[in-house]
Amino acid sequence: MNDSVKKVFSYDYRHLWALPATTVMVSCVGKSGSPNIITIAACGVASSSPPLISLAIGVNQYSLRLIKETGDFVVNVPSSEQAYITDWCGSVSGRYVNKFVEGKLTPGRSIKVKSPYIVECPVNYECTLWKSVDCGSHELVLGEVQLIHIDRDKLDDSERGLDPAKFNPLVSFQQEYWSLNGRIAEWHFTRRRV
Repeated sequence: MNDSVKKVFSYDYRHLWALPATTVMVSCVGKSGSPNIITIAACGVASSSPPLISLAIGVNQYSLRLIKETGDFVVNVPSSEQAYITDWCGSVSGRYVNKFVEGKLTPGRSIKVKSPYIVECPVNYECTLWKSVDCGSHELVLGEVQLIHIDRDKLDDSERGLDPAKFNPLVSFQQEYWSLNGRIAEWHFTRRRV
């Protein structure tokens, strides 16, 4: 292969996002009982047995502390139509803002964990904290899936699973939000709105 076909880059944060990842809103609650939401652009499946979801959460994030306090959280998968609220939840701190109240989001009562789920999100994974690994700027948080909620109108005809044709998840790619149909906006676009 001809080396001139590829361009070589030194490290740039933007280049980490050449791998598209599901963008999620993680809801959690600490010992105080006040729920919070954090937007995570680095989410994926880590294992099928046990069923583990991986999240990269900044070491100084308020939500990381809450997750460690109670040992659980809910991974809420928004649709691409929910890009605005997803971005907003990732642009303000739960230390100062009740994101459920200010964002007009409904906390659902989880069955297996203390943390509420976000009713408006089409898919919700109730998780217990399986392990957390310090990776430098972020901790790799692994959650074991305990229960899954899926909106009925997003299920396939047999109602046995999610129908990809009925659900268009929000994806992060090169620090931008994308649907499966195309680009939506850059990250933190809600900060620039008046």
